[in-house]
Amino acid sequence: MKVVILGCGRVGSTLARSLDREGHTVTVIDRNQQQFQRLGADFRGQTVRGTGIDEDILRQAGIEGADVFVAVTNGDNTSIMASQIAREVFEVPHVITRVYDPVREELYRSLGLDTVSPTTTMSGIIANKITSGGGG
Repeated sequence: MKVVILGCGRVGSTLARSLDREGHTVTVIDRNQQQFQRLGADFRGQTVRGTGIDEDILRQAGIEGADVFVAVTNGDNTSIMASQIAREVFEVPHVITRVYDPVREELYRSLGLDTVSPTTTMSGIIANKITSGGGG
């Protein structure tokens, strides 16, 4: 499977390394060249320096043949905009977007984006631990 990941922070780099180890074709886009160090020396995928809302950068990353596009930047606006471009302009079959703001997540999910909110996920896990009496 060919995967393009926007954002090489903790989540993006961990996901990229994992998919690369599984034999997938992975390209990571990030504005900061130093972020690619998180991938490690054994990463076999491609890296592209730039912003994920730039169609030329997305093309350079191989989005036109991608099976999956994942946006995990630090900013909801960038992730959402890049995901919409991937879905609408490049017709990537599966687009996944991390959205920190739970209200935005709900809105964009209703518009057809496949969203993940760490805010909602973590608060749910913590609430479950509280109500179930579970410790660590």
